[in-house]
Amino acid sequence: MKKTENENLEFLYQGILTLSTPEECRAFFEDLCTVTELKEMARRLHAAKMLSDGYVYNNVAEQTGLSTATISRVNQCLKFGDGGYRNVLENMERLSRRK
Repeated sequence: MKKTENENLEFLYQGILTLSTPEECRAFFEDLCTVTELKEMARRLHAAKMLSDGYVYNNVAEQTGLSTATISRVNQCLKFGDGGYRNVLENMERLSRRK
């Protein structure tokens, strides 16, 4: 990746880290992404949750509408990725237990 692209990504990540409420996140992501992009990201996170809960591909595909190729990619990220999905899912679980 080019240096400028890396700098742009870092700028994006730093911007996301400034958001502190669901409302702020919603407003930012609705400005940043198309409706289709948001729906796709939401479906992938849902698939990651389902896969981590032990659901099989067919059930995940049926409930999310994702292709099995995309589900396979999500699953590979869960197993061998940088831990992004796992971290978010664990953080969400921790927060839900506090409520």
